[in-house]
Amino acid sequence: MNDAQAPSLPAYLDPPRHILVDPEVIHSQVTARVLSRLPGTPWSLCRDYQEHLQEHGPGARILYLKNYKGRFMRFCPGTSRYHCCGYRIIHIGENCPLRCSYCILQAYFQDRVLKVWANQQDLYRELKQHLADEKKLFRAGTGEFTDSLALEAITGYTGDLVSFLGDYPNVCLELKSKIADLGWMQMVSDPARVLPAWSVNAPEIIAQHEKGSAGLQERMQAARECVRQGFRICLHFDPIIYYPGWQKGYARAVETIFDHVSAGDIAYMSLGSFRFMPELEKILMRNHPGADYIYNEFIYGMDGKKRLLLPLRLKQFRFLVQKLKKAGMSENMYFCMESEQVWKDVLGYTPGDLGGLDNHLLRLSFQTR
Repeated sequence: MNDAQAPSLPAYLDPPRHILVDPEVIHSQVTARVLSRLPGTPWSLCRDYQEHLQEHGPGARILYLKNYKGRFMRFCPGTSRYHCCGYRIIHIGENCPLRCSYCILQAYFQDRVLKVWANQQDLYRELKQHLADEKKLFRAGTGEFTDSLALEAITGYTGDLVSFLGDYPNVCLELKSKIADLGWMQMVSDPARVLPAWSVNAPEIIAQHEKGSAGLQERMQAARECVRQGFRICLHFDPIIYYPGWQKGYARAVETIFDHVSAGDIAYMSLGSFRFMPELEKILMRNHPGADYIYNEFIYGMDGKKRLLLPLRLKQFRFLVQKLKKAGMSENMYFCMESEQVWKDVLGYTPGDLGGLDNHLLRLSFQTR
């Protein structure tokens, strides 16, 4: 697509009402692309976006193209109390235009401003330092503090990133999303080093609590197209929600997945029960009064987060794992932030049996033994 053109935006993406641009990135490729693709949106130079929040309000649809001065590459913010996957975050921005009721970003960030780090040359400079040792392998992704693809239609950021990483075969990049944008695909030089990934859930959870996202059918159609183009995919049942009729909902989700792809197409799949920082509870009740799953039976976990009562978690995990194993899944399933007890009780093995979860997922990513 020619950057000078102004394509129509996808249905899930409401155009921002205002674009703020750090003066330092006024000449960046990302800035030029965004302004060309949103020609009717007012924009202004800005050194402190907080001043504009007073004018527009904390909930205003503002896109901030920032000269980011922090670390671009970092470890996943896991906890020593539960098993973390060892994922490396490539930090490209903050916040998300989708409106998932359970989204943890509502508690992480104080506003809804969509922030994109437009100083890509600084990102590339830092990545070159980290990736210089070709013998060291990295499993990285951009979907921790934002959806990997939700702004791709206007920023082209992922296309730029996969093009840059084409020179680094020691990186396997996961692109985790809830939408179906595949425009970045043409920039990939080696499909074996990119893992398109989707969060998946029961269809009614997606419809009621993941507003603005693609439906499960649409996500899996995109996944099937990726497989046709030579990619393996990743899927994430996270968060698994406890609600009336959840068995039928998650059974339909599994059926839909394997109507489109096979177990051999999936590099790995995670399962994670709904868990949340205590401060999210009031935010969720205020912003999403229909999210009655928040009134389930929760306890405080060892990490200070509230978690579904263990017998209920185990019941859901066992149900899903049984369905997934029947579809051909095996040791490429893992739990996100769960104890060894849960691993052993449900899967019959622990991360230690696999040589450590981070090492196991690294081997699955690079297809090594």
